Amino acid sequence: MDVRPYESPDRIACLDVFDSLTPLSDSRTRSDFESWLDTAAGRYFVMEHEESIVGCGGYSFSADQGVATLRWGMVRRSHRKMGLGRFLLMYRMREIGRVGKAGIVLAHPPREEAAFFEKQGFRAGAPGLDCVEMIKKLAVCP
Repeated sequence: MDVRPYESPDRIACLDVFDSLTPLSDSRTRSDFESWLDTAAGRYFVMEHEESIVGCGGYSFSADQGVATLRWGMVRRSHRKMGLGRFLLMYRMREIGRVGKAGIVLAHPPREEAAFFEKQGFRAGAPGLDCVEMIKKLAVCP
């Protein structure tokens, strides 16, 4: 397995991963993802397994870089339950710690995926309409 920075030729494969998880009727969300891919340089990654892209995910920082937010993390439906989602999450967490000074990481997964984040040490915060805000503190001690 290999994780590397997203490049524009990866766009179609990332959209295929998205489409494997989402009903095609949800064009607004897909267009949001397409826009993210256009602006995600340096903070979005693809995960390759057996020579194909099976996952992707990124992050962004708040203006003061004190908070990092996980963005558009996903693993192709056919490759779920293999530990790849956890691998991709841990990779992004490592990158956040390596390049930023964030003390908190936020995730906004759909409600049905909140348990995955809880298993990784996130705690539920404010519920949204279609998602749950998940929070994880990176620094335990000053």
